[in-house]
Amino acid sequence: MWLGITKTVRAINPANHLSAMETKLDNKELLIRFIDEVWNAGSVEASDKYIAPTYTIHHDPGDPWDKKELDLPGYKERVRVSRAPFPDQRFSIEEILSEGNRVVITWNWVATHKGDIPGFPATGKQIRMSGATVYYIEEGRFTGHWQITDRLGVYAQLRQGVAQA
Repeated sequence: MWLGITKTVRAINPANHLSAMETKLDNKELLIRFIDEVWNAGSVEASDKYIAPTYTIHHDPGDPWDKKELDLPGYKERVRVSRAPFPDQRFSIEEILSEGNRVVITWNWVATHKGDIPGFPATGKQIRMSGATVYYIEEGRFTGHWQITDRLGVYAQLRQGVAQA
């Protein structure tokens, strides 16, 4: 016991440790591919490889799908609707961490406002946002996420773009 904390040391089986490390790498690589194919390239059909039959949006304030459970067609529709005003959007992953069945990323997003959003006609202006997302994975498929983003910053950029147009 040290400062009131009991530390238990357990032997690590190298075979199990390697397997856990491989899983972390596999989950990270899975997420990188998913972001690149589905969200950056806009390959909605690629969702079939990555999304579980049920996908839960646990926390994503300001997102119309916040707290919703989606089936695969519903998830694909979410991608289509989200990308429509920003067809050239790009997520760049800044940090990626993996623990068990969770992969966490911090990211920056940039896109050109090319399509109308209710209250915001297309301006052709570049919009930026940042955020952090926890993705949940079961059996090699994403089952949901918990996310926080700078939607207020996006709103301010959209307002400014409309005012300048």
